[in-house]
Amino acid sequence: MNEQSTEPHFETIAIHAGQEPDPLTGAVVPPIYQVSTYKQDGVGGLRGGYEYSRSANPTRTALEENLAALEGGRRGLAFASGLAAEDCLLRTVLAPGDHVVIPNDAYGGTFRLFAKVASRWGVDFSVADTSDVEAVRAAMTPRTKAVWVETPSNPLLGITDIPQVAAVAKEGGALLVVDNTFASPYLQQPLALGADVVVHSMTKYMGGHSDVVGGALITADEALGEELAYHQNAMGAVAGPFDSWLVLRGIKTLAVRMDRHNENAARVAEMLAEHPAVSEVLYPGLASHPGHEVAAKQMRGFGGMVSFRVAAGEEAAVEVCDRTKVFTLGESLGGVESLIEHPGRMTHASAAGSPLEVPADLVRLSVGIENIDDLLADLRQALA
Repeated sequence: MNEQSTEPHFETIAIHAGQEPDPLTGAVVPPIYQVSTYKQDGVGGLRGGYEYSRSANPTRTALEENLAALEGGRRGLAFASGLAAEDCLLRTVLAPGDHVVIPNDAYGGTFRLFAKVASRWGVDFSVADTSDVEAVRAAMTPRTKAVWVETPSNPLLGITDIPQVAAVAKEGGALLVVDNTFASPYLQQPLALGADVVVHSMTKYMGGHSDVVGGALITADEALGEELAYHQNAMGAVAGPFDSWLVLRGIKTLAVRMDRHNENAARVAEMLAEHPAVSEVLYPGLASHPGHEVAAKQMRGFGGMVSFRVAAGEEAAVEVCDRTKVFTLGESLGGVESLIEHPGRMTHASAAGSPLEVPADLVRLSVGIENIDDLLADLRQALA
């Protein structure tokens, strides 16, 4: 008979990692240390290593330890936003003249960071279909220092085979960076699949309640983690204590929320796939999705994001976004409430005219945890 594993499961880690009861009061929830500076016991005599909250804060430390545990990493770092996390990573691992491979369907803000900010600093990039490992290999050059993937991607829900691309990146001496925002660590753990760094917009599923903005980096390598921590402090775009506390609170229910997001999104995708007003549904949980088998292999669920194309074209897609009543028209994603948006005019407007431009008839859904019958009825009336 097999012995039961003594390692805690994900749900237990989410609630307890980095969150021991407060030693002073016994409070089971870590306090919000809303403080900027700390008394020193003599010059350089730091209590617990704390001197100034840009460098470290106990509430942020609790979150960062939790993040590392959830992703199976050696070091977690929390930032003021997902893009702040990405910027810190780029400026830590790249120098002028270096090259990065990015996805042909990356988040618009990520593309803008490369195209409008990093490029002025002398960092070059190429665009590739990261679902095609040979396309990634062909896009790499001797100057490539990082391969950047999103899986599932935003907003086209493309799937990248993480172990295969990790092998290609390693062959070329490059780091593999995986944006795990859409999946969350509950559904996918890229470090275990060969990635070097995981990126999150904690604003999304990690926080889960549309009430906080934050970003995270988690690394498998301790030395790289130390470099990132140095730059995090030097650049200063850190998560504040209250924001850290909100994300920690959200993470406690991440597993149960993701189970409902998965369940609801699957039902929505199935309904849309049969609707005459819809020309195509992009959801990796559908057997028709080109990345379905890879997603099933490396994820424990297919997530809460669904995109679809409206057969009547762009204006009809915009009208669908305007007609929903339960789905709220808004940017962002991953909250308990369902959201709908038109990527071409909203989240991905910065990619217009580039190789990352999204179809004009595309609608993106963040399927929340409301009653599924209400969500289906709302979409049917909006599409009618």
